[in-house]
Amino acid sequence: MATKVMQPKALSDPRPRYSQGILAEGGKLLFVAGQTASDKDGNVVGKGDIEAQTHQVFKNLQAVLEEAGGSLDNLVMTTTYITGREHREGYNRVRQQYYKKNSPTSTLVIITGLAHPDYLIEINGIAAL
Repeated sequence: MATKVMQPKALSDPRPRYSQGILAEGGKLLFVAGQTASDKDGNVVGKGDIEAQTHQVFKNLQAVLEEAGGSLDNLVMTTTYITGREHREGYNRVRQQYYKKNSPTSTLVIITGLAHPDYLIEINGIAAL
């Protein structure tokens, strides 16, 4: 699917953190459920460590995207949930390692908890394939 990053001159340019908008034309959309820091066996990876958990979440996102014939480059929108403001910088450090081209549009939400008490982060998304 053809995509074009939209960075209006009337808005600040947030790159590389995220893109203001992405225009997608043709192709298919993949809706990716919230991915957490669980491994293949359902074990929580990186208990208490936002960077280790974020790496696992991105591995899980990649697995879903690859199953559909895509990659992280196909993500056009993500919503990230973290359980505390103190996790923001660790999440951002890891996040920037995974987006090699343009970053997707992104919303970051700070919440009081996730489905498992050891989860610090969850990310869902939409990909244009």
